Amino acid sequence: MRLFAALPIPDDTAQALRGLQHGVPGAHWRPRENLHITLCFYGELTDPMMVKALDEALARIEAPALHIELGQAGVFGGQSPRALWMGIADNPALIALAEASRDAAHRVGITIERKTYTPHITLAYCRGTRDVDAARYLQRLDGFTAPGFDADHFTLYRSALGTDPARYIPKVDYALGGEDWL
Repeated sequence: MRLFAALPIPDDTAQALRGLQHGVPGAHWRPRENLHITLCFYGELTDPMMVKALDEALARIEAPALHIELGQAGVFGGQSPRALWMGIADNPALIALAEASRDAAHRVGITIERKTYTPHITLAYCRGTRDVDAARYLQRLDGFTAPGFDADHFTLYRSALGTDPARYIPKVDYALGGEDWL
């Protein structure tokens, strides 16, 4: 199973973002059900005991509920755009939750690619998109705002490949906040 941990986003935020998904040649816009904020990608796990251990490690994460505000849009890939995304405003608690999600994997023996965490919501994957078209799109989104939202849980998802787009199937929800954080 290809697994990742992410924060789901509410429908009103998703609707606002879906309204931005147009006007870029070569952009393959993500459907509503694929809009989320990835915390950690765990990769392909074939051992059911490893999946169970990961689930147990994620369940032990203690973190506060989060308030999320959208930030600036961006592009991965520079002059060869690979993805268009909406950033998340500076949020130390979100960064700490992502780090805890990575630490959970390390504790159970899952090797995670170490790279700088950029919290974002992927709007589109790009194939053949010119950098000038991506730059125009980002300029168009300059100043975009949407209401913030509260996150009271994060989710372990399974990524089902073989279709375009891939399907992201929620497997387990893990509570944030609660009595421990009062």
